[in-house]
Amino acid sequence: MARSTSILVIDPNPDVTSSIEIALKENDINITSAANEQSAIDELDSGDFDIVISDLTFDDGRGFSLLQKLQKFHPQPPFIALSDQSDSRSAIEAVKAGAFDFLPKPISTADLNRAIKEAIDCSRRASEPVAIDPRDEFSEGIDTLVGNSRAMLDVYKALGRVSATPVTVLIRGETGTGKELVARAIFQHGHRAHKPFITINCAAIPENLLESELFGHEKGSFTGAVATRVGKFEQANGATLFLDEIGDLNHSLQAKLLRVLQEKRFQRVGGSEEIQVDVRIIAATHRSLEKMIAEGDFREDLFYRLNVATIKLPPLRDRIGDIQLLTGFFLKRFSEELVVPPTAITRSAVSRLESSRLPGNVRQLQNIVRKALLRSRGYAIDRETIDELLVETEPPDQDTKEAGSVEHYCRQLVLDAADGLLENVHQIAVEKIEAHLIEAALDRSEGNISKASKWLGLSRLTLREKAKRYGIFTDR
Repeated sequence: MARSTSILVIDPNPDVTSSIEIALKENDINITSAANEQSAIDELDSGDFDIVISDLTFDDGRGFSLLQKLQKFHPQPPFIALSDQSDSRSAIEAVKAGAFDFLPKPISTADLNRAIKEAIDCSRRASEPVAIDPRDEFSEGIDTLVGNSRAMLDVYKALGRVSATPVTVLIRGETGTGKELVARAIFQHGHRAHKPFITINCAAIPENLLESELFGHEKGSFTGAVATRVGKFEQANGATLFLDEIGDLNHSLQAKLLRVLQEKRFQRVGGSEEIQVDVRIIAATHRSLEKMIAEGDFREDLFYRLNVATIKLPPLRDRIGDIQLLTGFFLKRFSEELVVPPTAITRSAVSRLESSRLPGNVRQLQNIVRKALLRSRGYAIDRETIDELLVETEPPDQDTKEAGSVEHYCRQLVLDAADGLLENVHQIAVEKIEAHLIEAALDRSEGNISKASKWLGLSRLTLREKAKRYGIFTDR
């Protein structure tokens, strides 16, 4: 059973600790309080904390001194800084000093929960080890890059070359080949392994929110921006940032990312102050960036900035010899995870897997083995079961996913969420479907707002606002 999250709150005002306890009461979290710097250090020396939340301004700014000491002696727990000063300069100085996030007082419950969720996720990804083991000797409970084929041995050698250097790395490979696993391996074997590993899936966040997620925003910069927010680039200062599905960035964000790579600085959304950062970038994509460049969808100069060192992950069809090894690995892991007896798989079932297309690659194979194990009821998994599951787990073509049924699209979103590839899939699905619905209504009405709003059951003002939000033109 997973242990509770442990948080150390450092603030001389007991009301602040109480408000944090109330805000987090629905979560499985243990809170320890400290009123000053020395008691905080004593707690950190004797305890094991997942997150530190501290005021920066107590005792004439002793919070900054504490932050600097923690960076030296206790660098692992993410540090969430609090301050009565909500200006941009305070946030910049806090993050420059090593804070994971910055929250102004009075603390918003929503912002506090968001910051803690991101900090926990960052700690989990950074601390979950990734083993590189081409043999059939797997460590329990450890994510492992499995395979002894020539293609995977080339991947292991490339990992060794790029991990020891601070260069930008571009990981390329089809969906389901294990790009995030490789990114984590690079991070853990690299020179910044003691620092946070920040991740963001560029395809999972709506375009209108992605810029703020990456670069942060200033208070009042847009409707709903009630406080200054630190973005992923500031959180990753001095650390590592993994940009998954980099090919999904629009041109505006590509230009802003290029500037960060070239000049190591940027401005928050709605801000004018230049923020300097030192971030190691690991990017990944399943898309053909060369084709996107030819079609004008991806900047060539950004491609060359990202393509300093490349690791190409082979699809499963190019390493068929690894399928039996992978199947054995997943059977052992899921037997322990699902608390079911170890189960065998027939040679004909393995042969069926080796002869199939498996367009979803390792992720599809993993899904097949999990389902087969649950259906087997302790008996050997046979070819017939594999035949059924190959049909059930066949992913839609990437180019036609959204053109398929809503049910199919939603099922795929949930599968991706279950595999840890996406978060907030309810919001993603609702916004995607709403955008298509509005666009269809405006197309059918030939841009007539009155007709479209009546069909949709929305006011004309609401329809205009939503269309603007989704980038759908209403003046046609």
